[in-house]
Amino acid sequence: MVFAWSMQFVVIEWEVYSITKDPLSLGIIGLMEVIPAVSLALFAGHVVDQKEKRNLLIKCIIGFSVISLGLFLLTWPKIIANWSTNVVLYCIYFLVFLGGIVRAFLGPTIFSLFSLIVPKKVYPNAATWSSSVWQMGAVLGPALAGFSINWIGVHWSMCLIFGFSLIAFINLLQIPVKPILNPKIGENVFKSLREGVKFVFSTKIILGALTLDMIAVLFGGAVALLPVFAQDILHVGSQGFGILRAAPAVGALITMFTSAYFPLNKSAGMKLLAAIFGFGVCIIVFGLSKFFWLSVLALFFSGVFDGISMIIRQTILQLRTPDEMRGRVASVNSMFVGSSNELGAFESGLTARLMGTVTAVVFGGTMTLITVVTTGIISPAFRKLDLRKDIEEHEKE
Repeated sequence: MVFAWSMQFVVIEWEVYSITKDPLSLGIIGLMEVIPAVSLALFAGHVVDQKEKRNLLIKCIIGFSVISLGLFLLTWPKIIANWSTNVVLYCIYFLVFLGGIVRAFLGPTIFSLFSLIVPKKVYPNAATWSSSVWQMGAVLGPALAGFSINWIGVHWSMCLIFGFSLIAFINLLQIPVKPILNPKIGENVFKSLREGVKFVFSTKIILGALTLDMIAVLFGGAVALLPVFAQDILHVGSQGFGILRAAPAVGALITMFTSAYFPLNKSAGMKLLAAIFGFGVCIIVFGLSKFFWLSVLALFFSGVFDGISMIIRQTILQLRTPDEMRGRVASVNSMFVGSSNELGAFESGLTARLMGTVTAVVFGGTMTLITVVTTGIISPAFRKLDLRKDIEEHEKE
């Protein structure tokens, strides 16, 4: 599903820009998806905790498949020829908006179903593999989208995406229906949402992990400015841009596959703080670099540190979240991290306009370092966090 979703987003961007030749239209695509995804996140978490997870995920995949089919029809050459540009464009935006609604439910449902399939004693290792597969889909999906647009065109690329969603649907049918572990079925929605938010904000370890990741993504959004660096600072063109764009993803993938064999559970709090500190340093180095391969190396290691951060954060969420609250906690996580991607791109663009591109990236990396140091000083419990005891307790259950 992640593979198909990532691929579809790139194909849509290509088609919309081909229609409009307006960069603003690309920003509207992201806005159309993030508005419903973030607005409905808390409600989606409540629904996920109240419903059976496997069937709910089936509905999410069906919804995505319908959207993909709609985009396949909208990119039919006859429709494009007979419909006005604005009508096609608004229909695409509408389907992207519907996709944002599906996205609000998709993440919390997968997170909750994960815990019902995987034995608790292997949560950390499974979380690593899950993050690795997610990252792989997010990296390879856009890559295949670029090739398929060139090979078979936008229209048949959308057909291919629809096919991938059917594969996800068929695989999901192999999983049996799971029990609902929430003892408060039928609970008032507002009371349920309050409990979910209260749990996250009262559980300092979870709140600290989410806040650190949000700050890193928000202020370390150098990826959003990569086209500027490739064209105007490093002067490496589209080929160099592709290498820069791939570097952090390669670093993250290597980290995730390595950590599947070398767990990060011992001294997890210090490792998380060190990883995000290292991420901030890499962003500063990238911002100051005038040499292409030094920039690539800085982005590569930013991906390595980001991969460590992601694995530890996902493990903390899996081990410290009660089964009956997984949907709501995952929805709060999606609001923290999901929205910060778009806000980080906006922050990078705004500060680049106000300060200049290099200064904006260095500023973002510096803010990340300040946040890590501040968290380490004011939260001794976070520094001392060790997940081995949590794992031992889960193994006894």
